[in-house]
Amino acid sequence: MTADAAQTDSHFDASQATDLASWCARMEEICEDSGYFEPLGDKHWAFFVDEGSTLLVTFESLDTLRATPRQMPMGCTLAEAKGWSHLCLIADGETWYRDDRVYRYFDRLVDDAFFEDFDRVVIYGAGPGGYAACAFSVCAPGASVVAVQPRATLDPAIAGWDRRHLAQRRLCFTDRYGYAPDMIEGTGDVFVIFDPHQTADAMHAALLSKPFVTPLRTPFLGERVDHALAAMDVLPQVIDLAGEGRLTRASFATLWRKRRIFGPYLKNILHHADTTGHPHREAMICRSVTRRMAAPRFRRRLAELEADTGLALLPEE
Repeated sequence: MTADAAQTDSHFDASQATDLASWCARMEEICEDSGYFEPLGDKHWAFFVDEGSTLLVTFESLDTLRATPRQMPMGCTLAEAKGWSHLCLIADGETWYRDDRVYRYFDRLVDDAFFEDFDRVVIYGAGPGGYAACAFSVCAPGASVVAVQPRATLDPAIAGWDRRHLAQRRLCFTDRYGYAPDMIEGTGDVFVIFDPHQTADAMHAALLSKPFVTPLRTPFLGERVDHALAAMDVLPQVIDLAGEGRLTRASFATLWRKRRIFGPYLKNILHHADTTGHPHREAMICRSVTRRMAAPRFRRRLAELEADTGLALLPEE
Protein backbone atom coordinates (compact mmCIF):
# COMPACT_ATOMS: atom_id res chain seq x y z
CA MET A 1 0.00 0.00 0.00
CA THR A 2 1.34 3.45 -0.86
CA ALA A 3 1.80 6.18 1.76
CA ASP A 4 -1.03 8.18 0.17
CA ALA A 5 -3.34 5.19 0.29
CA ALA A 6 -2.43 4.49 3.90
CA GLN A 7 -3.26 8.08 4.77
CA THR A 8 -6.59 7.92 2.94
CA ASP A 9 -7.54 4.67 4.69
CA SER A 10 -6.52 5.90 8.14
CA HIS A 11 -9.18 6.05 10.82
CA PHE A 12 -7.52 9.25 12.02
CA ASP A 13 -9.08 11.55 9.47
CA ALA A 14 -11.23 14.64 10.07
CA SER A 15 -10.86 16.00 6.56
CA GLN A 16 -14.61 16.23 5.99
CA ALA A 17 -15.15 18.69 8.84
CA THR A 18 -16.39 22.05 7.60
CA ASP A 19 -16.51 24.05 10.81
CA LEU A 20 -15.43 23.82 14.43
CA ALA A 21 -18.56 21.98 15.55
CA SER A 22 -18.28 19.26 12.88
CA TRP A 23 -14.55 18.95 13.54
CA CYS A 24 -15.13 18.44 17.27
CA ALA A 25 -17.80 15.86 16.52
CA ARG A 26 -15.45 13.95 14.23
CA MET A 27 -12.63 14.06 16.80
CA GLU A 28 -15.00 12.53 19.37
CA GLU A 29 -15.85 9.74 16.91
CA ILE A 30 -12.18 9.00 16.29
CA CYS A 31 -11.45 8.61 20.01
CA GLU A 32 -14.58 6.81 21.16
CA ASP A 33 -13.07 3.30 21.06
CA SER A 34 -9.58 3.94 22.43
CA GLY A 35 -9.37 7.32 24.10
CA TYR A 36 -11.23 10.59 24.45
CA PHE A 37 -11.65 14.10 23.10
CA GLU A 38 -12.32 16.52 25.92
CA PRO A 39 -12.93 20.28 25.84
CA LEU A 40 -11.00 22.21 28.48
CA GLY A 41 -13.00 25.40 28.46
CA ASP A 42 -13.59 27.38 25.27
CA LYS A 43 -10.01 27.58 23.97
CA HIS A 44 -8.43 24.20 24.66
CA TRP A 45 -9.05 20.52 23.99
CA ALA A 46 -7.36 17.29 25.03
CA PHE A 47 -7.18 14.56 22.36
CA PHE A 48 -6.00 11.14 23.55
CA VAL A 49 -5.63 7.85 21.71
CA ASP A 50 -4.31 4.80 23.59
CA GLU A 51 -2.37 2.63 21.14
CA GLY A 52 0.95 1.57 22.66
CA SER A 53 3.39 1.65 25.57
CA THR A 54 5.17 4.79 24.32
CA LEU A 55 3.27 8.05 24.75
CA LEU A 56 3.84 11.08 22.55
CA VAL A 57 2.51 14.31 24.07
CA THR A 58 2.24 17.30 21.73
CA PHE A 59 1.07 20.88 22.15
CA GLU A 60 -0.45 22.14 18.93
CA SER A 61 -2.46 25.00 17.44
CA LEU A 62 -6.03 24.52 16.24
CA ASP A 63 -5.50 26.70 13.16
CA THR A 64 -2.35 24.83 12.14
CA LEU A 65 -3.74 21.33 12.47
CA ARG A 66 -7.02 22.21 10.76
CA ALA A 67 -5.01 23.55 7.81
CA THR A 68 -3.56 20.07 7.16
CA PRO A 69 -5.26 17.67 4.71
CA ARG A 70 -6.58 15.38 7.45
CA GLN A 71 -7.22 18.18 9.98
CA MET A 72 -5.39 16.07 12.56
CA PRO A 73 -2.57 16.88 14.97
CA MET A 74 0.92 16.39 13.62
CA GLY A 75 1.66 14.16 16.59
CA CYS A 76 -1.21 11.84 15.65
CA THR A 77 0.38 11.10 12.28
CA LEU A 78 3.75 10.34 13.90
CA ALA A 79 2.25 8.22 16.67
CA GLU A 80 0.04 6.27 14.26
CA ALA A 81 3.06 5.33 12.13
CA LYS A 82 4.97 4.09 15.19
CA GLY A 83 2.12 2.40 17.04
CA TRP A 84 2.42 4.87 19.93
CA SER A 85 -0.21 6.40 22.12
CA HIS A 86 -0.80 10.11 21.63
CA LEU A 87 -1.99 12.94 23.84
CA CYS A 88 -2.41 16.33 22.17
CA LEU A 89 -3.25 19.57 23.94
CA ILE A 90 -4.86 21.83 21.34
CA ALA A 91 -5.08 25.60 21.74
CA ASP A 92 -7.31 27.99 19.83
CA GLY A 93 -5.16 31.11 19.45
CA GLU A 94 -2.10 32.29 21.35
CA THR A 95 -3.31 31.15 24.75
CA TRP A 96 0.10 29.81 25.78
CA TYR A 97 -1.99 27.18 27.65
CA ARG A 98 -2.31 29.61 30.56
CA ASP A 99 -5.73 28.50 31.68
CA ASP A 100 -6.84 27.09 35.01
CA ARG A 101 -8.84 24.37 33.24
CA VAL A 102 -5.65 23.16 31.56
CA TYR A 103 -3.89 23.17 34.94
CA ARG A 104 -6.68 21.13 36.48
CA TYR A 105 -6.53 18.66 33.61
CA PHE A 106 -2.84 18.02 34.25
CA ASP A 107 -3.50 17.82 37.98
CA ARG A 108 -5.99 15.05 37.21
CA LEU A 109 -3.47 13.18 35.06
CA VAL A 110 -0.99 13.30 37.93
CA ASP A 111 -3.59 12.15 40.47
CA ASP A 112 -4.52 9.24 38.18
CA ALA A 113 -0.85 8.30 37.66
CA PHE A 114 -1.61 8.55 33.95
CA PHE A 115 1.98 8.95 32.78
CA GLU A 116 3.13 5.98 34.85
CA ASP A 117 1.14 3.66 32.57
CA PHE A 118 3.68 4.16 29.77
CA ASP A 119 7.18 2.78 29.37
CA ARG A 120 8.40 5.97 27.70
CA VAL A 121 6.97 9.49 27.42
CA VAL A 122 8.09 12.08 24.86
CA ILE A 123 6.78 15.65 25.07
CA TYR A 124 7.02 17.92 22.01
CA GLY A 125 6.13 21.50 21.20
CA ALA A 126 7.35 24.51 19.21
CA GLY A 127 7.18 28.20 20.10
CA PRO A 128 4.25 28.57 22.54
CA GLY A 129 3.93 24.79 22.40
CA GLY A 130 7.63 24.50 23.24
CA TYR A 131 7.03 26.63 26.31
CA ALA A 132 4.10 24.40 27.28
CA ALA A 133 6.08 21.21 26.65
CA CYS A 134 8.64 22.40 29.18
CA ALA A 135 6.15 23.90 31.63
CA PHE A 136 3.94 20.80 31.90
CA SER A 137 6.79 18.28 31.75
CA VAL A 138 6.89 18.47 35.55
CA CYS A 139 3.82 16.20 35.49
CA ALA A 140 5.74 13.36 33.79
CA PRO A 141 8.99 12.71 35.69
CA GLY A 142 11.59 11.04 33.51
CA ALA A 143 9.96 12.11 30.24
CA SER A 144 12.06 13.25 27.30
CA VAL A 145 11.27 16.75 26.06
CA VAL A 146 11.86 18.06 22.55
CA ALA A 147 11.22 21.80 22.50
CA VAL A 148 11.72 23.88 19.36
CA GLN A 149 12.30 27.59 20.04
CA PRO A 150 10.75 27.34 23.52
CA ARG A 151 10.15 30.45 25.57
CA ALA A 152 11.12 30.26 29.21
CA THR A 153 8.41 32.75 30.17
CA LEU A 154 6.71 35.87 28.89
CA ASP A 155 6.82 37.51 32.30
CA PRO A 156 8.19 41.00 31.48
CA ALA A 157 10.06 41.07 34.78
CA ILE A 158 12.27 38.26 33.45
CA ALA A 159 11.94 38.37 29.66
CA GLY A 160 11.19 42.02 29.03
CA TRP A 161 13.71 41.96 26.20
CA ASP A 162 11.42 39.69 24.13
CA ARG A 163 9.13 42.12 22.30
CA ARG A 164 7.42 39.56 20.06
CA HIS A 165 4.36 38.72 22.15
CA LEU A 166 3.38 41.98 23.82
CA ALA A 167 -0.35 41.24 24.00
CA GLN A 168 0.26 37.84 25.61
CA ARG A 169 2.21 39.45 28.46
CA ARG A 170 -1.20 40.07 30.03
CA LEU A 171 -1.38 36.35 30.70
CA CYS A 172 -0.09 35.20 34.06
CA PHE A 173 3.26 33.40 33.91
CA THR A 174 3.92 33.53 37.66
CA ASP A 175 1.30 31.08 38.94
CA ARG A 176 1.12 27.30 38.58
CA TYR A 177 3.13 25.64 35.78
CA GLY A 178 4.53 29.11 35.09
CA TYR A 179 8.31 29.39 34.80
CA ALA A 180 9.47 26.71 32.36
CA PRO A 181 13.11 26.44 33.59
CA ASP A 182 11.82 25.39 37.02
CA MET A 183 9.28 22.97 35.59
CA ILE A 184 11.81 20.85 33.67
CA GLU A 185 13.47 19.72 36.90
CA GLY A 186 12.84 15.99 37.25
CA THR A 187 12.46 15.25 33.55
CA GLY A 188 14.74 12.96 31.63
CA ASP A 189 16.60 14.46 28.68
CA VAL A 190 15.53 17.87 27.42
CA PHE A 191 16.47 18.90 23.89
CA VAL A 192 16.17 22.59 23.05
CA ILE A 193 16.32 23.29 19.31
CA PHE A 194 16.85 26.87 18.19
CA ASP A 195 18.59 29.17 15.74
CA PRO A 196 21.33 31.00 17.66
CA HIS A 197 21.08 33.92 15.21
CA GLN A 198 17.55 34.58 16.50
CA THR A 199 18.66 36.60 19.53
CA ALA A 200 15.50 36.31 21.62
CA ASP A 201 15.30 32.54 21.07
CA ALA A 202 18.94 32.17 22.09
CA MET A 203 18.28 34.12 25.28
CA HIS A 204 15.31 31.92 26.18
CA ALA A 205 17.49 28.86 25.51
CA ALA A 206 20.08 30.27 27.90
CA LEU A 207 17.42 30.56 30.64
CA LEU A 208 16.61 26.88 30.09
CA SER A 209 20.24 25.81 30.45
CA LYS A 210 20.59 22.86 32.86
CA PRO A 211 23.02 19.93 33.10
CA PHE A 212 20.37 17.62 31.60
CA VAL A 213 19.44 20.03 28.78
CA THR A 214 21.05 19.50 25.38
CA PRO A 215 21.01 22.61 23.18
CA LEU A 216 20.72 21.71 19.50
CA ARG A 217 21.63 24.74 17.41
CA THR A 218 20.23 25.14 13.91
CA PRO A 219 21.81 28.34 12.57
CA PHE A 220 20.25 30.11 9.60
CA LEU A 221 16.88 28.35 9.80
CA GLY A 222 15.19 31.61 10.78
CA GLU A 223 12.04 32.45 12.70
CA ARG A 224 10.16 29.16 12.17
CA VAL A 225 12.64 26.41 12.90
CA ASP A 226 9.87 23.83 13.28
CA HIS A 227 8.57 24.51 9.76
CA ALA A 228 12.07 24.30 8.30
CA LEU A 229 12.87 21.03 10.09
CA ALA A 230 9.55 19.56 8.96
CA ALA A 231 10.25 20.59 5.35
CA MET A 232 13.64 18.90 5.61
CA ASP A 233 11.97 15.74 7.01
CA VAL A 234 14.18 16.10 10.07
CA LEU A 235 11.53 16.87 12.68
CA PRO A 236 9.67 13.53 12.45
CA GLN A 237 12.97 11.68 12.72
CA VAL A 238 13.99 13.72 15.76
CA ILE A 239 10.77 12.77 17.53
CA ASP A 240 11.16 9.13 16.45
CA LEU A 241 14.66 9.03 17.95
CA ALA A 242 13.45 10.61 21.18
CA GLY A 243 10.68 8.02 21.40
CA GLU A 244 13.25 5.26 21.01
CA GLY A 245 15.66 6.80 23.52
CA ARG A 246 18.28 7.35 20.82
CA LEU A 247 18.23 11.12 20.38
CA THR A 248 21.65 12.58 21.15
CA ARG A 249 23.75 15.49 20.00
CA ALA A 250 25.54 13.11 17.60
CA SER A 251 22.36 11.57 16.14
CA PHE A 252 20.91 15.04 15.62
CA ALA A 253 24.11 16.17 13.90
CA THR A 254 23.66 13.34 11.40
CA LEU A 255 20.12 14.48 10.61
CA TRP A 256 21.21 18.12 10.51
CA ARG A 257 23.41 17.34 7.50
CA LYS A 258 20.23 17.47 5.41
CA ARG A 259 20.59 21.26 5.50
CA ARG A 260 23.22 20.87 2.77
CA ILE A 261 20.44 20.25 0.24
CA PHE A 262 17.79 22.50 1.80
CA GLY A 263 17.28 25.54 -0.41
CA PRO A 264 16.14 28.11 2.20
CA TYR A 265 19.12 27.32 4.43
CA LEU A 266 21.55 27.59 1.53
CA LYS A 267 20.06 30.93 0.47
CA ASN A 268 20.31 32.20 4.03
CA ILE A 269 23.99 31.37 4.42
CA LEU A 270 24.76 32.86 1.01
CA HIS A 271 22.90 36.05 1.92
CA HIS A 272 24.75 36.25 5.24
CA ALA A 273 28.14 35.90 3.54
CA ASP A 274 27.14 38.63 1.08
CA THR A 275 25.81 41.13 3.63
CA THR A 276 28.76 40.65 5.98
CA GLY A 277 31.26 41.25 3.17
CA HIS A 278 32.87 37.83 2.73
CA PRO A 279 33.15 37.19 -1.04
CA HIS A 280 35.61 34.33 -0.57
CA ARG A 281 33.09 32.58 1.70
CA GLU A 282 30.36 33.24 -0.86
CA ALA A 283 32.47 31.56 -3.52
CA MET A 284 33.13 28.55 -1.30
CA ILE A 285 29.39 28.17 -0.64
CA CYS A 286 28.54 28.47 -4.33
CA ARG A 287 31.17 25.92 -5.33
CA SER A 288 30.01 23.45 -2.70
CA VAL A 289 26.36 23.78 -3.71
CA THR A 290 26.92 23.62 -7.48
CA ARG A 291 29.03 20.47 -7.13
CA ARG A 292 26.17 18.71 -5.34
CA MET A 293 23.01 20.18 -6.82
CA ALA A 294 21.48 21.77 -9.86
CA ALA A 295 21.46 25.32 -8.50
CA PRO A 296 21.34 27.99 -11.24
CA ARG A 297 21.21 30.85 -8.76
CA PHE A 298 24.40 29.71 -7.05
CA ARG A 299 26.11 29.05 -10.38
CA ARG A 300 25.28 32.56 -11.57
CA ARG A 301 26.52 34.11 -8.33
CA LEU A 302 29.76 32.16 -8.54
CA ALA A 303 30.31 33.42 -12.09
CA GLU A 304 29.70 36.99 -10.89
CA LEU A 305 32.17 36.61 -8.04
CA GLU A 306 34.81 35.12 -10.30
CA ALA A 307 34.37 37.90 -12.86
CA ASP A 308 34.38 40.70 -10.28
CA THR A 309 37.15 39.59 -7.96
CA GLY A 310 39.23 36.98 -9.75
CA LEU A 311 38.18 34.32 -7.25
CA ALA A 312 38.47 31.67 -9.96
CA LEU A 313 42.20 31.79 -9.38
CA LEU A 314 41.76 30.63 -5.79
CA PRO A 315 42.11 26.91 -5.04
CA GLU A 316 38.80 25.18 -4.44
CA GLU A 317 38.02 23.96 -0.93
